[in-house]
Amino acid sequence: MESVRAEQWQLEHLKAGYDFDIVECDVTDFERCKVVARQLERDYKHIDILVNCAGITRDATLKNMDPDKWRAVIETNLNSVFNVSRQFVDGMARRRYGRIINISSVNGQKGQFGQTNYATAKAGIIGFSKALALELADQGITVNSVCPGYVGTEIVEAIPEDIKNSIIAKIPVGRLAKPSEIADVVSFLAAENSGYITGSQISVNGALFTSIA
Repeated sequence: MESVRAEQWQLEHLKAGYDFDIVECDVTDFERCKVVARQLERDYKHIDILVNCAGITRDATLKNMDPDKWRAVIETNLNSVFNVSRQFVDGMARRRYGRIINISSVNGQKGQFGQTNYATAKAGIIGFSKALALELADQGITVNSVCPGYVGTEIVEAIPEDIKNSIIAKIPVGRLAKPSEIADVVSFLAAENSGYITGSQISVNGALFTSIA
């Protein structure tokens, strides 16, 4: 199902003049990530920009959360960031250039009821990014996290209207984010001229959450 959707997405963008390649990879599998990384380096010579954005939800209150729901979210949302990043940092360090951008969440900053697994994973991404930024700061590689709030994706737009309106009512700017607004922040951090920004967490949440305490 995911591969079919990916191919449809690829075709739609090709018609719009954008030529993207798609390579399938199980990001929860370290060895598979290693194989795919070597394949990408053979095909494209080197990888300068890495965006870790794999994410799933398996919501439940902790008293009702079984270990499978916990593991699935931690492995996909957090362990994947290690599994993939580990494959590319050596090449970036050799070239003394790289941009690593990790997609966290407002819920990783403030927590969320029924999402101990998701909030833990997304908070972990912020800590991972800050620590790795320190390790790579003198090697021309930046590492940052982006923390979106509620975004008008297909999944969110499909939420019943009354529930969606209750979510929007809590957002000070009064609307959902556009996917392109998140993409613009990623593009900014990926730019060559953003080399002095590293170890940062960029909030894109319409003032839903502004504290760093």
